[in-house]
Amino acid sequence: MSDTPGSLIRHAAAAACLVLMFATHTFAQSPEPAPVTAEFLSRYDFHLTANSLAVDDQRFSWDAHFGGDLDIADYVAGRTSILIDYEAVLGDEYRPFDPNQSYYVLEVSSSYRASGTEIAFVFHHVSRHLSDRPKRAAIAWNVAGARVMRRFAFGGLTVDTRGDAGAVVQHSSVDYRWTADLDVLIRRAVSQRVGVFAHGYGEIFGVEGTPGNRGSQTGGRAEAGVRFDGRAGALELFAGIERRIDADPIDLLPKRWGIAGFRLLSK
Repeated sequence: MSDTPGSLIRHAAAAACLVLMFATHTFAQSPEPAPVTAEFLSRYDFHLTANSLAVDDQRFSWDAHFGGDLDIADYVAGRTSILIDYEAVLGDEYRPFDPNQSYYVLEVSSSYRASGTEIAFVFHHVSRHLSDRPKRAAIAWNVAGARVMRRFAFGGLTVDTRGDAGAVVQHSSVDYRWTADLDVLIRRAVSQRVGVFAHGYGEIFGVEGTPGNRGSQTGGRAEAGVRFDGRAGALELFAGIERRIDADPIDLLPKRWGIAGFRLLSK
């Protein structure tokens, strides 16, 4: 049976315990204004995220991830950045919190700023692993591509946009040939410490000659919530929907679910 609204709320409340467990998450790079002079280690962002998944499938009950994104050097005309992220997917097949798979994401990028737009070359690595399950062959892919980022301001609104496209230059146990995605984040301040936001992205994976000749795969996520800013960090509470491409690394089928959770940010 699918989760009821009351059950989803209880899952969201319990997410606090879950994310603390992972502390003892695509966290997307966003456009940044250029500094006056070149800087070393000019920016560092960290996040912890946990959300409940409302779907009738014992393999998918929770999604939790954490990671960091930093600029190694900002040379005014652009910047060189790295991103590291770990994500765990949990079900309730064998125990209430049953981590059954994980994602590791490593990324390096170098950008150039031009007339308010930032254009970057990106090398992106993803590997997927099973947890508490029989060991399988490696599941991973590398993407080399380009990223375009720009920030818009409309009165009290800020809109961060980001688009990526790239070729899959190496892959293991997946049929991906190229990827593309679009990410939009809209924020509005309600007071000095409180704001609201809406965030969405869509992605498409091109595939090549697989059994069954499946076509290009599409997915995405849409969420909205409230943000509370503190002196050293921020807390976001959100809810939304997601369609995940190849949600299970073995059966390679998409899944759609409702989400409710929270995110801790370093800024």
